[in-house]
Amino acid sequence: MTALTQTDIFRPKTQTRALLYDAALILGASAFIALMAHLTVYLPFSPVPITGQTLAILLVGALLGSARGSVAVLAYLAEGASGMPVFAGGHAGAIVLAGPTGGYLLGFIIAAYAVGWLAERGWDRNIALTAVAMLLGNVLIYFSGLTWLAQFVGTQNTLAAGLYPFIIGDITKIAIAALLLPAAWKLLANKQS
Repeated sequence: MTALTQTDIFRPKTQTRALLYDAALILGASAFIALMAHLTVYLPFSPVPITGQTLAILLVGALLGSARGSVAVLAYLAEGASGMPVFAGGHAGAIVLAGPTGGYLLGFIIAAYAVGWLAERGWDRNIALTAVAMLLGNVLIYFSGLTWLAQFVGTQNTLAAGLYPFIIGDITKIAIAALLLPAAWKLLANKQS
């Protein structure tokens, strides 16, 4: 059974307006991801910076759903690959996708799809399930990112360079999303009644 995402509630009924709405959501979401990528802290011992991107990816997936959320991430990656300075720290170009953080960036697509799929099944409506969905999204990002990063830092250094320094920040991001999404659903329910 598929539930509505928060953005589905406001989706116009006519096909033309719905397509324009979807396009606006996708472009707006890719811009939001880019904005959050500019919240960057570089670590001297790792080629992977701390950014706000993961929070953006998780929220975009939950709010837009699996299809639109993953397309928004694809749009973001295409913008960056084409030379727009949307990647962490304002970097750009296909070289970023081939670099140490490329696996994380590609993992964003999978995570947005998975979190969106779970949101379409109502997992974004209570704190516990939202936290589980966000944790799963993070695991998918890490799996892709760490697998790719190992080619650059060596297997023995992968966890120290690409996982351990990010755990506290990601727990914080999961908590933010787990509080925001169910609260927004309650707000929407109050507005509709």
